[in-house]
Amino acid sequence: MPLVDDLMAIDWISFAYAATVAGGGIMGYVKANSIPSLSAGLLFGGVLFAGAVLTSRNPNNYWPILGTSAVLGGVMGYRWVSGGKFMPAGLVCVLSVAMVLRFGARAAGLTDVQKVRE
Repeated sequence: MPLVDDLMAIDWISFAYAATVAGGGIMGYVKANSIPSLSAGLLFGGVLFAGAVLTSRNPNNYWPILGTSAVLGGVMGYRWVSGGKFMPAGLVCVLSVAMVLRFGARAAGLTDVQKVRE
């Protein structure tokens, strides 16, 4: 039964978000040959992946994801508003704001957080 408990403790949502951000950077490079998209996608995706690992180990260690999501949401929100196109900036902005709300609620104590895994 410990295997099931370990799988349940994994923050799948954060890992999916990190993969989406990194995949978006790779897609930007493939479609538009954009080195900045590739670099930013892999950088932010890597930080988010590390944050997902930290959050999976300790649900109270959410600051890397919260901070990175806030920055990414602001940058991509600006690009969405100035460019007027939902893809890809609008999608990343919406996902980032959702993650900020998710972990912001945890930071404010509005959600029940698991205890630290031993």
